[in-house]
Amino acid sequence: MLAVEIPAGAVPNTTVNWHSINWKKVYRTVRRLQARIVKAVRESKWHKVRSLVYLLTHSFSGRAMAIQRVISNDGAKTPGVDGITWNSEDCDQAFTQLRRRGYRPQPLRRVHIPKSNGRKRPLGIPTMIDRAQQAVHLLGLDPIAETRADGHSYGFRRERNCADAIEQCHLLLGNPCGPKWILEGDITSCFDRIGKNWLIKHVPMDKEILRMWLEAGYMEKGVVHPTEAGTPQGGIISPVLANWALDGLQERLAQSFPSSGKSKPKVHLVRYADDFVITGNSRFLLEHRVKPLVEQFLQERSLELSHEKTRITHVDDGFDFLGQTIRRYPSGKVLVKPSRTNVRTFLGKIKETIKKSGSWTASELIHRLNQQIKGWAMYHRHVASKRTFSRVDHAIFEMFRRWCRRRHQKKSWRWIKKKYFREEGHRHWIFTGTLSDKDGKGIRIDLMEAGRVSIRRHVKIQSQVNPYDPQWKTYLEERLSKQLEGTLEGRGRIGYLWNRQGGRCVRCGQPLQTSEKPWHVHHRRWRCHGGQDTVDNLELLHATYHRQIHYGKQS
Repeated sequence: MLAVEIPAGAVPNTTVNWHSINWKKVYRTVRRLQARIVKAVRESKWHKVRSLVYLLTHSFSGRAMAIQRVISNDGAKTPGVDGITWNSEDCDQAFTQLRRRGYRPQPLRRVHIPKSNGRKRPLGIPTMIDRAQQAVHLLGLDPIAETRADGHSYGFRRERNCADAIEQCHLLLGNPCGPKWILEGDITSCFDRIGKNWLIKHVPMDKEILRMWLEAGYMEKGVVHPTEAGTPQGGIISPVLANWALDGLQERLAQSFPSSGKSKPKVHLVRYADDFVITGNSRFLLEHRVKPLVEQFLQERSLELSHEKTRITHVDDGFDFLGQTIRRYPSGKVLVKPSRTNVRTFLGKIKETIKKSGSWTASELIHRLNQQIKGWAMYHRHVASKRTFSRVDHAIFEMFRRWCRRRHQKKSWRWIKKKYFREEGHRHWIFTGTLSDKDGKGIRIDLMEAGRVSIRRHVKIQSQVNPYDPQWKTYLEERLSKQLEGTLEGRGRIGYLWNRQGGRCVRCGQPLQTSEKPWHVHHRRWRCHGGQDTVDNLELLHATYHRQIHYGKQS
C-alpha cells in the first residue's frame, strides 16, 4: 500500500513499501497538525489539543516521520537490549508494530561515557521500537512544549543553540547599566533525579505510556535494575521531558523580581538544558533571595543545585558558560572568549589523536584532525577568539614538529620540511599530505588552521519564536539562509547547488539544514546511464529521498 493512498489518520493494515512513501505529503500533513496544536494550546482548548495529538500519533504520516527519524539518527546502528537494528526492509514492517494496544517497552541498555571531570555519565539505549514510539509521541508533545517554554531557554530546542545563549548573556552584561553579579547554576544529575510522579502529573501526553517508559528499568551486565526516578539520557523524548520540568523558572523569577519600579533588581535567566546563569545587581540579592527561590522551584521537581558548580561571581572576575568565558575588562567592555578549560581539553584531544596515529600516513592523520579543528573553530567563531585561534595553531604546529622528529630521528630538518611541509605566500610551514580519490589520483590535503576561520557575529534568535507556528516560517527560513551562507562559503559546487535550489530539497521542498546530514548529491541522469559529473546534472536531496530514488529504481 502506498502512502499516497492512505489518509492522514489512517493506520495501515498491510505491509507498506518504505521506498514508495510520498514524503512531501507526509511532511505537509504533520506540520499542519502541529500548527493546529499550537493554536489550540494558545487558546487553552485542551480537549482539542488532546484530539489533535491523538490524531497525529495514530496517523500514517506521524509514524512514517517517527521511523524516518529513528533510522536517520546518529545512533541508528546502535542496538538496544534485543540487539536489533533496522534497515529499509524492517521499516516496512515497523508500521504494524507501532501500535498503542499491547505495547510494553523493554529495559534500556546501560552504557557509561566519560565526563570532563573524570566521572562517567550513564546513558540508556532503548530498542528500535521504543525509540520509534517515543518519536511518535514527541511529534505531539514538542509543539506544546515549545508554546509554553521559557523564552530564554536554548538547550535541546529546535532552531536554538549555544551561540544564542552566549549572545543573550552578552546583551545583558554588555550594557554599562546592566547587572554586575551572576549566579552560575548547575543541577545535580538533572536527568536521573527528576521526580517521576511530577512528570506523570504535569506532562500532557498518554499517562500510561509515559509511566511505562519511566519505569522500564535498565540492563547492565546482564542484570535488570529498576528505575526509581528521572528520565534516562539517551531516549529521544528525554530532552523535552527535562526541559518541561525546568520551564517556568523564568516566569517565577519575573513575578518575584519585576523589572518595573524605582529599584530594578535586574534579575534575568539564561538557561541551556540544566546549566543556567541568573543576573542580579547585588551579591546579597542572589545569595539570599534568588538562590532560595531557585532551590524551592527545583525541590518541587525532586531536584537540587550542585554545590560544586553553583557559585556567585562578579562580572569583572568573569565566569565560564558553555565552554566560553564572559568577562568585563578594565576598559569597560564585555568580551566573550573560549575558556582556558575548553582550550586545554581540545588540545588534549588533538594530542591524543596524534599519539594514536601509529602507522597512519600524514594524509590520514590530517583528515582526522581537520574534522576536530573545524568543529571546534566553528563553535567559537562567533566570539572574540582570533588570538586564541592563533595560540592553538601554534600549539598544534609544535605537536606536529615533535611527531615528525619522532618518525624520522636520523633525518635533517631540511629533509623533513621538504617531505611534510609546503610554502604558499607568506606561509612557510603548511603541513600537507596526499589522499587518493576514486580514480586513484592523488589529492593534496592541508592541515586546517583555526586562525583562518573568519569571525562572524551571531544574531540571536528572537525569544518568542515558535518553529511550529506558521507565522514564524518566513523569519526562520531567512535566518537559516543567512547562517548557511557563511557555513557553505567556499564549498564549491555544494554551495552553488544550495544557492540554486534556494536551500531546499528539490523533491520534498523542505529546507536543507546542517542538522539533517548527510546531504546527498544526486545525479539526475545516473552515471551508469551516461550522466556527467557536472552541476547541470546534480541536485541536493535529503538522504531519505536519495535512497527512495535508487531503491525504487526510479531514473
